[in-house]
Amino acid sequence: MSYMLDEKAISILKRMTESFGPSGFEVETARIIKDYMREYTDDILADKLGSVVYVAKGSEERPHVLLAGHIDEVGFVVSGIDEKTGFLTFNPLGGWWDQVLLSQRVIVRTSKGDIMGVIAAKPPHILTEEERKKVITKDQMFIDIGATSKEEAEEMGVKIGDPVVPWSPFHLIRNGKVAMGKAFDDRIGAFIMMEVIRRIKENGIEHPNTIYGAATVQEEVGLRGAQTVAHLVDPDVGIVLEVDISGDVPGIKPFQAPAKMGKGPSLITFDRSMIPNQPLKEFVIKTAEEIGVPLQLSQVPRGGTDAGKIHLHRIGCPSVVISIPTRHIHSHVGLLSLEDVEKAIKLIIELVRRLDRRTVERFTAI
Repeated sequence: MSYMLDEKAISILKRMTESFGPSGFEVETARIIKDYMREYTDDILADKLGSVVYVAKGSEERPHVLLAGHIDEVGFVVSGIDEKTGFLTFNPLGGWWDQVLLSQRVIVRTSKGDIMGVIAAKPPHILTEEERKKVITKDQMFIDIGATSKEEAEEMGVKIGDPVVPWSPFHLIRNGKVAMGKAFDDRIGAFIMMEVIRRIKENGIEHPNTIYGAATVQEEVGLRGAQTVAHLVDPDVGIVLEVDISGDVPGIKPFQAPAKMGKGPSLITFDRSMIPNQPLKEFVIKTAEEIGVPLQLSQVPRGGTDAGKIHLHRIGCPSVVISIPTRHIHSHVGLLSLEDVEKAIKLIIELVRRLDRRTVERFTAI
């Protein structure tokens, strides 16, 4: 059985990450995934927010195993058009650090089509000495689409409420080992879910449960799709597939972000939205050890994931978060190791093979 990412997998990852899909506007990305997954799924379900769920039936109907990765990316929404200049003001969709924004290209989606723009601010040449020492914040920035008046911007199709995403083509570097691009948070999680279901179907891998692979929406603005998907699926166990902060960037202390790119997937042992089910956590660690997948233990005390909603479904759902250490998330360009992705896929497939009813019941036994 091969566990290598093939050309088809890389191609769909490129299409997914380059697609347009900020929180609340994920339909393009959702359709790309749906078209790709038709041949690998036994059924397709959907909530009414835009999340889509792909079913892979095993030898038993229960337990329901939810594999969830969100497909919304951080972006912006147009908040106004300057009357005299045509420059666009904007609000963030998801969390943005002000210092990664200036001079970056973006795509504004309008009723008349997509428009390229650039995030800008007052040029440094005319700033006072005191102003130069201060950080430029989002409320002082604007998107320049080349218009010279509000009328011109409106003629181009722009209106308040239009969504905006970073412009950032997908690339492979380091002889194909490292991927560079936007929206890895969290289309890489959705991609892992897709590859797991694809390989299970193509290789006839047996599993004693029903897999529900969810491409959730609106995670970056409050884990909203996770809540509706949990109602749809009624999971017995949840595995959320996410990105982790890669702590191998200069200036980061090991305790601040333990995981490193290229050292294997990570298991989130704590974040602000969920403390994982402990027997399930130990089950993941033991399985990784037995199949030889290096698993990094990590914490994200200031972050949260879809598991924050899934683990609270009804009377509770044992949940864990398995992540890919990724550099520079919530920016125009992230980096991650495809070897880490491959190892995560291998681990998830093995977990699914072992998640029978008795095993899942033990996670909540007192």
